[in-house]
Amino acid sequence: MAKILLDEMYSGLKEYFEVLGWEVLTVHEVGLQGARDKDIVLYAKKNDLILVTQDQKIADMADILQVKCILISGGLIAKIAMQK
Repeated sequence: MAKILLDEMYSGLKEYFEVLGWEVLTVHEVGLQGARDKDIVLYAKKNDLILVTQDQKIADMADILQVKCILISGGLIAKIAMQK
């Protein structure tokens, strides 16, 4: 199974992914808290991680650099809530 890198706003979700069997790192754990977006994306690329973020800019950079990325937007969260 692939490894995940959680951006700052999702660090609190680490245990949920681990329960599902994922190997998870957070930007805090790898020393990237408060780092530039580019540095976070490059770290994910170098370590072959799937980046999970709510930041459109980071998602765009990941796309440009061909880094696997999951963008969880506010709109997506709202759609999921509406389905419940």
